[in-house]
Amino acid sequence: MSSLSQQTSLVSSGFITTAQGSLVSVSSLLTVPLSALPAQTLKVSLSGTLVQITLRQRSTGLYAGFDVGTTRLLSGVLCQDRTWLVRDAAIGLPGDFLFVDTQGQQDPDTTGLGSRFFLLYAPIWSS
Repeated sequence: MSSLSQQTSLVSSGFITTAQGSLVSVSSLLTVPLSALPAQTLKVSLSGTLVQITLRQRSTGLYAGFDVGTTRLLSGVLCQDRTWLVRDAAIGLPGDFLFVDTQGQQDPDTTGLGSRFFLLYAPIWSS
């Protein structure tokens, strides 16, 4: 996971403002490595939990799915700039995710994944 050094202009104050208006400290976020592919599945260990993330580009946007083990916890989540994807600890994931556009406020698409659009993880409700 990176230190977010590529996002210095976006977060020069040390915080990201989400679409909901909350401030999130950059030091508490981890970057999930992505490739510029229209369909991808990756497994990452986050807060001691192996999470499988599936991303699919559709004509209506980029969508995410989240699995832990063999259990699908979320499916068909529309990915939007600076908008939390999980939003509830009861879902069973160890934290939440959001995409950030480093060049503006556009919703992510696969052409810029890993370069313009970053998927960030915040362990906001893990102990």
